[in-house]
Amino acid sequence: MQQIIRLFFQPRTLLILFLFLGVLASVQAVLLGLKTFVPDGELYTNYNNYVIFRQSFFHLLEQKDLYILYPKEHWDLYKYSPTFALFFGFFAYLPDVLGLSLWNVLNAFLLFSGVMALPKFSDKQKALILLVVVLELMTSLQNTQSNAMMAGLLIWAFAALERRHYLAATFFIMATVYIKIFGLVAMAMFLFYPRKERLALYSIIWAVVMLVLPLVVVDWNQLSFLYQSWLRMLQDDHSASYGFSVMGWLYTWFGISANKLVVLGTGVLLFCLPLLRIRLYADFKFRILTLCSTLIWVIIFNHKAESATFVIAMSGIAIWFFAQEKLSLENQVLLVLAVVFTSLSPTDLFPRFIRKGILEPYVVKAVPCILIWAKIIWEMLFSKPTLKEVNLD
Repeated sequence: MQQIIRLFFQPRTLLILFLFLGVLASVQAVLLGLKTFVPDGELYTNYNNYVIFRQSFFHLLEQKDLYILYPKEHWDLYKYSPTFALFFGFFAYLPDVLGLSLWNVLNAFLLFSGVMALPKFSDKQKALILLVVVLELMTSLQNTQSNAMMAGLLIWAFAALERRHYLAATFFIMATVYIKIFGLVAMAMFLFYPRKERLALYSIIWAVVMLVLPLVVVDWNQLSFLYQSWLRMLQDDHSASYGFSVMGWLYTWFGISANKLVVLGTGVLLFCLPLLRIRLYADFKFRILTLCSTLIWVIIFNHKAESATFVIAMSGIAIWFFAQEKLSLENQVLLVLAVVFTSLSPTDLFPRFIRKGILEPYVVKAVPCILIWAKIIWEMLFSKPTLKEVNLD
């Protein structure tokens, strides 16, 4: 039995598991056939998000507006950058089952490899982190979204910064910005490292390169129009919902219809407060807590957060938990709450009437993440992290 357990904790075994899940989720989505999003509505595939991404590439080539509805092709809007639409050309011409499988495998691999790249973590710690996030990974893969990629890129950015690979680190962060703009928050980690002018220069270079990259298929006027349309869409989208977020929690639990910008500004302030402890910048534990705070913050303060986005937050929670030198009872309870109510709440473990009647309406999925983020901020503000390397063996 111990040999089987040791085998399961081997990086190669976990890599095979993650890649297999990518293929499994893709084949499952194709085999499920068509569905509607509204009663008596148009029929769409069960991998609708992938279709949105794929069609964005063709819309880009055809000089169309990326940010309007195309109800004959897919449900919902495309919400990413023109650069991401161009990137999807790597998948767009492939048969759906192959392109979708490669897309999901890429997402799974980036998350796996990001965790494996974390410095000062043992293989056992990394394996435990990956096992905690695997349920949320599957949810994201089944929705054919980019969230595992986002989590992987943000973790890779931290790992590269720790190794002073600044060109790579800034690329990873800018790539997240051109997927989902909230990746900008990760630039706060630049404060911890020397050569900040180099970090700033590389960031600007990558930002400009990614900004103009679509010029290989569109002219400047069309690209300018697309960025303006993207901005308008994001502004309109801002008022659409509360999502599984702090805003949703305040509204559904307490009836507080808070201004989203006020809540977001409060979140930014709380996120930045620990960064005033400049003397702790040299402490690895403090830096890893900042990574965890970032991964959770970008979800719980995102008014559009949905179930499939929480692989990002759970990655931060898992890293936070297994980076601890002493596993306190309260933190163990918080992790159990996160696994049960964040990762397992969308599953059949909970009867449908509970999921639809309580868990979803009251955004229960977000609550453990909010509590853990608050705990992380507390630890960063009032605890003195240690430089001692954690060893769970």
